[in-house]
Amino acid sequence: MANIDEAARAMSEFLKRTLSVEDAKAISIAKTPEGWEGEIEVYEESSFIKSIGLSTKVKDRNIYKIKVDENLEVQSYERMNAKEAG
Repeated sequence: MANIDEAARAMSEFLKRTLSVEDAKAISIAKTPEGWEGEIEVYEESSFIKSIGLSTKVKDRNIYKIKVDENLEVQSYERMNAKEAG
């Protein structure tokens, strides 16, 4: 069975690969009967700025909720809105 550090690392690495972001930081990790659940913070290109076609280095802070099983295989992930995060 994986420990909390391994779970946090697996979740962060998954988001870095999936979202093509430079860094992903675990801000909350909890053991569940099925494995682990965590909230991971990432900074992504501003979706609003990108949608209007401007070039900028502005980044949005986003929180993703991720669930992994006892083998650290990702079972689900979703971006949380600002009211859910934290």
